This record gives sequence, structure tokens and C-alpha cells, in this order.
Amino acid sequence: MISQTAEYALRAIVCLADQAAPKTTAAIADQTRVPAGYLAKVMQGLSRSGVVHAQRGLHGGFVLVRPADQLTVIDVINAVDPIRRFHECPLGLHGIHLCQLHRKLDNTAKRIEEDLGKTTIADLIDSSTQSKPLCGFPLSDLPESKQIESKITTSQ
Repeated sequence: MISQTAEYALRAIVCLADQAAPKTTAAIADQTRVPAGYLAKVMQGLSRSGVVHAQRGLHGGFVLVRPADQLTVIDVINAVDPIRRFHECPLGLHGIHLCQLHRKLDNTAKRIEEDLGKTTIADLIDSSTQSKPLCGFPLSDLPESKQIESKITTSQ
């Protein structure tokens, strides 16, 4: 439904929205389990689109440009890799009209966009839920092998 790039962007945005302090790419990558190199490119795209702002300096990092309750899931997706829509038949068989297949796919994509446009980032980090999505998983949620690995890297 959405690309891996869009999912990584959503993970990063949820992570930033959950804590007000600026976060570096490395910190976001660690909390969201996104490869740092890939995340750096995603964050550049989010910055270019005006979703995040990069602060330089000692206490620098990325911050959201808008409050989480004013930023929708579709805003984030559209900033990095919009959901594919069909405005004409990709095969060119029907001129400017869509065939039944592509009309159905486009209508589905439209409904998804509308639904994700009604969901804010704040909705995703609602504190009434026990676990937050996409970032900051408790160590106990990891498989045992990953728990050991994580404890080793944190103790070094």
C-alpha cells in the first residue's frame, strides 16, 4: 500500500512527535530501527518538503515544523513518496478514460488518501494506548536474541 520509504518517514515523524527535543538521524534510526543511511535520505526529503526542520549545533537535530495534531499521515507520505493514483490508463488503451481495473485502483487509492488525511500523527501517539507505534519499543518486545544484542551495544 505504501512504500518502505513512506513507512520509514512515518516512523521518524512519530518518533519526533513523541518527544519534543530535537533528535539526530542516529538517534531516530536507533529508536525506529531504520538503517541510518536510508533514514538520512528520508529526513532530507522531509526537510525539503517542509515537514521537519534541521537544527544545527550542539543540541541540534530534527524537529517537526507543525504540531503533531496538525500533521496528517498523508502529509508525511506525500512528502516522500505519494500514493500512486491513475489519471489515465497507463497502457494508453482508453485515451483519457480509465479502464475498469485502473478506475477501481484509483478509487481505492483515493479512499486510502482520504482516510489517512483524517488521521493525525497525534492520533498515532495517543497516550491511552499501551504501546506506541513505530518507535521506542520496550526491550521486552524484542526477540531474546535481539535483547541480548541490544544490552551488549548499550553497555559498551
